[in-house]
Amino acid sequence: MKKIIACIDGALHTLVVCDYAIWASQHLNSPVAFLHVLDSHPEQASLVDLSGMIGFDAHDKLLSQLSALDEQRSRLAQLHGKNILEAARKRAQQAGLTAVELRQQHGVLVQSLQDSQFEARLIILGRHEQAKGAHRRYFDHNVERVVRSVDLPVLAVSSVFRPPGRFLIAFDGSETARNMVERLAASALLTGLQCHVLCVSEDAGQAGLQMDWVRSVLTATQFEPIMAVLAGVPERVIVDYILSRGIDLLVMGAYGHSRIRELIVGSLTTTLLRTSPVPVLVMR
Repeated sequence: MKKIIACIDGALHTLVVCDYAIWASQHLNSPVAFLHVLDSHPEQASLVDLSGMIGFDAHDKLLSQLSALDEQRSRLAQLHGKNILEAARKRAQQAGLTAVELRQQHGVLVQSLQDSQFEARLIILGRHEQAKGAHRRYFDHNVERVVRSVDLPVLAVSSVFRPPGRFLIAFDGSETARNMVERLAASALLTGLQCHVLCVSEDAGQAGLQMDWVRSVLTATQFEPIMAVLAGVPERVIVDYILSRGIDLLVMGAYGHSRIRELIVGSLTTTLLRTSPVPVLVMR
């Protein structure tokens, strides 16, 4: 049975990731695998040979001390990760889950998730909060790299868990958005939730035809969607709609345009991953 992979690292959102994993497991009737990745930090600079500035004996002693320190840091990181995983297991079991797996791996998160794609149906990870005083365009690029790299739905959550009651589909008529709607309609993840669909367009007539297709797909399965077509700047209109309608979860497709176009005009997916006031489910 395919699993829900919940990525935890001990940061503020870790318990929230656990709670959304429990919620998703209950809706999908799928086991949960909690994943903690110990990053090897290959980007760190290697030691510079300073033997010409200090004695060889002192240099060797320094290297030995640094090596011991690295080993100690590694052992502590592993122990810390195991404690995080055990806390996640306990939280899931207290919620009634029995199929819970713990994984600790060395490497890079994106690569670990790519290697696990064949056995997963959903990935859940946290969006690191914007640091106080950080630039307004701050974004946790780890989330973006995961969304771009895996061919699976990704649920990006923040620092508060709220069981979803209403979700919003951001629809733009693209092939990516249509694929997202079809996959969502076939999934049990959001069964029983109130469904909203929003298309931001200056051409109400064309948008209406596209929305008729969305309505037909969703009503043919399990939803009775509330439809809306609004004009304006998409990211602003979508966020305003979320806040005004009490939406708990935003659903959208991933990166429907080429990377070149995104470099020129930006990506709505990345913008909403950064600015959405609620968790974002990205359907590949």
